[in-house]
Amino acid sequence: MSNRASAPPRLPLRALLPLTTAAFVTVLTEALPAGVLPAMSGGLGVGESATGQLVTIYAVGTAVSAIPLVTATAAWPRKRLLLTSMLGFAVANTITAVSADYLVTLAARFVAGIAAGVVWALLAGYARRLVPAHQAGRAVAIVMAGLPVALSLGIPAGTFLGHLVGWRATFWVVTALAAVLVAAIVAFVPDQPGAPAGRLVPRAALRRPGVPAVLFTTLVFVLAQTVFYTYVATYLGQVGLGDSVDVVLLVYGIASIVGIWYVGAHIDRKLRALTVAGTVLVAVAAAALAVLNDSHVLVYAAVTLWGLGWGGIPTLLQTAVADAAGDEADSAQAMLVTLWNVAMAAGGAIGGLLLDAAGPMTFPWTMLVLLVPVLAVVLTSRGFPKPVR
Repeated sequence: MSNRASAPPRLPLRALLPLTTAAFVTVLTEALPAGVLPAMSGGLGVGESATGQLVTIYAVGTAVSAIPLVTATAAWPRKRLLLTSMLGFAVANTITAVSADYLVTLAARFVAGIAAGVVWALLAGYARRLVPAHQAGRAVAIVMAGLPVALSLGIPAGTFLGHLVGWRATFWVVTALAAVLVAAIVAFVPDQPGAPAGRLVPRAALRRPGVPAVLFTTLVFVLAQTVFYTYVATYLGQVGLGDSVDVVLLVYGIASIVGIWYVGAHIDRKLRALTVAGTVLVAVAAAALAVLNDSHVLVYAAVTLWGLGWGGIPTLLQTAVADAAGDEADSAQAMLVTLWNVAMAAGGAIGGLLLDAAGPMTFPWTMLVLLVPVLAVVLTSRGFPKPVR
């Protein structure tokens, strides 16, 4: 048999990369206020803690809509659903770019959050259905790479552009990117059918062993991440790096890309070990940011560990819940997206309270405390199985 005949099929990158870009647009829309928070606060005439709630309201939109919308649109062709969501991003970011009213901006961010709920519930399953089963983990990793790329390139670039020509320009750029992405999805992404009507039953997924543990891990880990990341610019200002937010986020994002690359290469064999490693790295980074922040070099080192640890976590959690849920994976993904965004909403709100009450130095300590139960569950739960020899 020739090498050509025995070679495994290649991943359909032309179809997967638009899905990666959809994840990029979703994360960029979600996290951009964190990078331009001080300028956006001044432009809207509200305090920084209030501006941080633009991340919170986005997450609320996703949390309240993910399960109902995913259930209601279960029978829709997947391509039409993805295109509708991308158009929702374009409209919401356009309104954000032109609005001078805080309440109008809140409403636009809520609409963007609704679109995000559909996208996050859709992407992992879409990617898995475009490849053979043995390539599912890698396909999801490629799509989820849009998350760290948004953090490493999108947010720093948006922060730099905001400093250069104003924060509103950054949202115009995201609108343009969403419009280009719509054309790419039409051209390159194969359609996939929806599920039969009434197929999504969240309670059935919850009865699958391991699913509740993965959902708990998602809720607490994302809460820990969001409490800190939403106000990372404020924290960096406190430790003397306020003028280097874009550089710090670039370091964080590049480390995240390295993390997701490694996870993508090993996820199908080492899911539990990778999740433990990611949790430990983020915890060590939080401890360093709490006690070693007098040194800018050590802050950069800690941020690098943070990115390395967090980069693969979204892929690991989505793969774990899909594997644990089996044929109830769509329902489990919708619940994961809901809890993810409940945690984001709570993280933004709790972070704002902590900022007003005790200052930004409480953020790394909060992250560290929350990661203790996460590590315990990952080490013991059937939702994160040991490798099969």
